[in-house]
Amino acid sequence: MEQNLMKQIRIEKITLNMGVGESGDKLSKAMKILEKITNSKPIQTITMERIPAWGVRPKLPIGCKVTLRGKKAEEVLSRLFKALDNKIDERKFDKSGNFSFGIHEYIDIPGVEYDPVIGIIGLEIAITLERPGYRIKRRRLRTRKITSKHLIKKEEAKNFIKNKFGVDIVSGEIE
Repeated sequence: MEQNLMKQIRIEKITLNMGVGESGDKLSKAMKILEKITNSKPIQTITMERIPAWGVRPKLPIGCKVTLRGKKAEEVLSRLFKALDNKIDERKFDKSGNFSFGIHEYIDIPGVEYDPVIGIIGLEIAITLERPGYRIKRRRLRTRKITSKHLIKKEEAKNFIKNKFGVDIVSGEIE
């Protein structure tokens, strides 16, 4: 039985994010790590509002991120799953099929060596899934909503990750 091409799920993008809370040396180290992991140039994220208790003011760079798409995203994602021993908690999936997880130490990722100058820093990864036809919600002219039949459900996202990357979906906290 052939599956409808418009129902096939694919990875739209993965975003690797490191929030360090301050600009300067910590931020430059975080940018080096993201560049090592992805071989892509990270961009700085800036604050939008003032939070005096944290010493944060508007337009202050406090983190960095990299967005990957296509084959490169799939290659990096498979390495990131290996850092988690190919297991992910089912609570990491949202109702629209996207999911995110964190890695406590960047040295857990295969192919990334420990750098004593940088130290140990963790990162967050957010994965956005889509189907063909999702462009209608982002286009400039005649934007439309995605119909409920075409949206990706949580179970479909779990099955996609299981089949594509061989990841085990577990319930409960992963050690």
